[in-house]
Amino acid sequence: MRRIALLLLFVAAPLFAQQYDTLIRNGRVVDGSGNPWYYADIGIVQDRIAFIGTAAPDVTAKRTIDAKGLVVAPGFIDMLGQSEVSLLIDPRAESKLRQGITTEITGEGDTIAPLNERIKKEGSDYTEHFHLTIDWTDFEGYFHRLEKAKPGVNLGTYVGAAQVRNFVMGSVDRAPTKDELKQMYELVEDAMAQGAMGLSSALMYAPGEYAKTDELVAMASAAAKHGGIYASHIRNESETELEAIEEVETIAREADIPAEIFHLKVAGKGNWGTMTAILSEIEKARASGLDITADQYPYIASATSLGAIVPARYHEGGTDAFVKRLQDPKTRQEIRALLTNAGDHSYDNMWLGTGGGGRGILVISVLKPELKKYEGKNIEQIAAMQNKHPIDAIFDLVVADHDNVGSVYFEMDENDLRLAMQQPWVSVGTDYGEVAEDGPLSESKSHPRAWGSFARILGRYVRDEHVLRLEDAVRKFSSLPAQREKLDHRGLLKPDYFADVVIFDPAAVKDVATFEDPNHPSVGFKYVFVNGVLSVEDDKLTGQTGGRPLRGPGWALKEAMPEGLAPKGVIQGMITDEGGYPVFRVKVTLLDASGHEIVSANNHRDGRYRFERTEPCKDCTIKVEHAGFAAQTAKTSYNGLNDVWVGFRMERK
Repeated sequence: MRRIALLLLFVAAPLFAQQYDTLIRNGRVVDGSGNPWYYADIGIVQDRIAFIGTAAPDVTAKRTIDAKGLVVAPGFIDMLGQSEVSLLIDPRAESKLRQGITTEITGEGDTIAPLNERIKKEGSDYTEHFHLTIDWTDFEGYFHRLEKAKPGVNLGTYVGAAQVRNFVMGSVDRAPTKDELKQMYELVEDAMAQGAMGLSSALMYAPGEYAKTDELVAMASAAAKHGGIYASHIRNESETELEAIEEVETIAREADIPAEIFHLKVAGKGNWGTMTAILSEIEKARASGLDITADQYPYIASATSLGAIVPARYHEGGTDAFVKRLQDPKTRQEIRALLTNAGDHSYDNMWLGTGGGGRGILVISVLKPELKKYEGKNIEQIAAMQNKHPIDAIFDLVVADHDNVGSVYFEMDENDLRLAMQQPWVSVGTDYGEVAEDGPLSESKSHPRAWGSFARILGRYVRDEHVLRLEDAVRKFSSLPAQREKLDHRGLLKPDYFADVVIFDPAAVKDVATFEDPNHPSVGFKYVFVNGVLSVEDDKLTGQTGGRPLRGPGWALKEAMPEGLAPKGVIQGMITDEGGYPVFRVKVTLLDASGHEIVSANNHRDGRYRFERTEPCKDCTIKVEHAGFAAQTAKTSYNGLNDVWVGFRMERK
């Protein structure tokens, strides 16, 4: 019914002066399709785009924006955002919104659900530090919690293969039994029914690394059954990356599922220049009929935990067991030998990949206050401060902060990055949770990708270096990821699509965050709307948030609740003259029991009016007024959930 009413409005809008909530005039519209830009006006009503075209001079709106000289684009979609927990700590999503991100997809192996008490305890360092109570165990519970938080951006999430494995088996390095695999399959099915976007894996980390290909195929088959995709931090991004991509191909083929490669890169200085071979392998797979795509961030340094430099086999049993191993001299010597062995390609060796010595590893975040002095310093500097070997400095810092140290690893090449960026099937992900200039999420340094990924592409790679056309970049930011995740009515500027809209200055847009001084928002974003809510104005947050949980294609209630929101009740009706012909431009006002106006609007050309309300209204009055007709009123009571129909036959004066 909502769609029908809006479509009637679209037909009527050019024919008579229509009031919009927001009218954007004179903008250069880059609609997300990849087609050339064009000039147009855009009208927004509630949470939808109601009109695109040339608006008549007498069209009115509650707010009119003159976008002359600016680009109007669909809201940007972060294909790997990591904000599922941080949005509950600080729902503003400052670092996301201020680079044009309106939607985030998240969940890399370890995900927000399913949860049990053991897993909750494993993450308690972080949750207790930020005073966050985990009061959910499944995706449905999390989505309800997120909706109550009123997040700044829309968020959808995968279910993680590592999360499911950990839930069933714990952090053990062995194959699942038949019964355990059956339980894992069922958990993925349950997650899909509750709205997960698909299955994700992170095969560099424990316990995800312990899963063999057949186990991943089984779980991916469950996601495929419900229309999801398989997204992966592949098993190796350095010396054996081709074999890791071939594993993705096997999973895509045997599970009959589309696949996404997270943060595509070539890591390790010894592997620079091999992006051509990587892209050729993916193109070959696509040519064979496998639906494989990827995403990337536009920086030559990655970011993960400092503890991740140690091979996953030493993480078995969870954080406590890992930290205990690092305190054992014999185990430390064994790990050091592995890290310095250039001939061992059984894992991603980030120690050698960054050049060895520790200069290419930058510490950016810790939890314990007494360790804050190390933030912003590289491992070589920290080792000198402590007068110890750099590898020992790593081990000791991981132990001291209970494996909560975040680090940046300089291990990629600019030419490889540009080459990947030019592929039409590569979208963009920050691979970082939202952070802020103030509040609890501002206490540590970060990777500049958290603040500037999308702005950096628009400023550096589109405007300054012409690596991409503007239209191609915006397509990577919008319709490509929306198509990939099957996001309903998002990713394009079209009538009836959700009003996720970014308006930016193409001459001024740029990233400001640097590795040395990262916590600064991007600039050039004049306005950002999320579901019609103006969340950024002139490079500042407005304090209004419009984000929503987004459910995936397998959501069990999709038919009844396609937007993922609790259904609203409707007060609606038809207004005709004495002969039964529709009367339009009638002012329809809903009044409460004391006679105060709740809402008013003109009805549509077909005579219909419609108010969507979630708040009950006892003994309300509906009043209709039109020049040349006698005003009429009608009483009604309304519970906020069901539909109420009140029709009027107006008499001419």
